[in-house]
Formats: sequence, C-alpha cells, structure tokens
Amino acid sequence: MPDAKTALMAYRLENASEKLKAADMLYRIGCYKDAINRSYYAIFSAMRAVLALDGIDYAKHAGVISYFQKTYIKTGIFEKKYSKYISIAFQIRNNCDYTDFFLVSEDDAHEQLTHAREFIEAVRRYLEDIGRA
Repeated sequence: MPDAKTALMAYRLENASEKLKAADMLYRIGCYKDAINRSYYAIFSAMRAVLALDGIDYAKHAGVISYFQKTYIKTGIFEKKYSKYISIAFQIRNNCDYTDFFLVSEDDAHEQLTHAREFIEAVRRYLEDIGRA
C-alpha cells in the first residue's frame, strides 16, 4: 500500500496528464490561450507531484517553481532546459490570462504543449528511476 506522499504524487501526476490532455484538445480546436493555460498547469502539477515526495508545497506558484529549480534543476537531476520551459510557460500563461489584447499564435500554443508533454515525460522517467512511479 502506498504511503501518503506516494499517493499524493500519483494523484498530482494524473492531474498533470489530465491537464495535458485538455491542452491538446483546446489546441486542436484553436483555443490557443486556453491551451497555453492548461499546458502551464500540466507542468505545474508535474512539479508538485515531485514536491509531494519531499513533503513540500507552497501557496504561491513562485514558491513551487523556485524550490523545483533549486532542488531539481540546479542540482542536475533535471536538465537545465526545463528551467527555461518552466519560466516561459509561467510568463506566457500570466500574459494570456491577465494581459488585455495579448496575442498568441498557433506556434506559441504548439510550443507550450510540446514543452509540457516533454516535461511530464521527464518527470515520469525520474519517478521510475527512483522507483516511485
């Protein structure tokens, strides 16, 4: 029987997969801003899945991002490119959600969806490597 941290990790990873599926569906029907939003939240949920194993969570997105980057990217557990993926996803999602007249293209949405898919796969591989997936 999985412990509470493992159960929370699994729940959050499933949540990330669900958000990725929603991002893909929104992208396919041309809702690019909403696809970007769901792509970001897929990445965010995957980060929180990893943090669940550490017993860590934060009230603000910046806290989750900072901890993940410090603990998992700067130490080389995850490739440095994921730091850029996370930062860009956070910024473009904020712009899509809160900046009036912010324009995004199909290419922008596709890039964010691709990055989210790649990031979630990297998280899955990491969790398998440590025997938690």
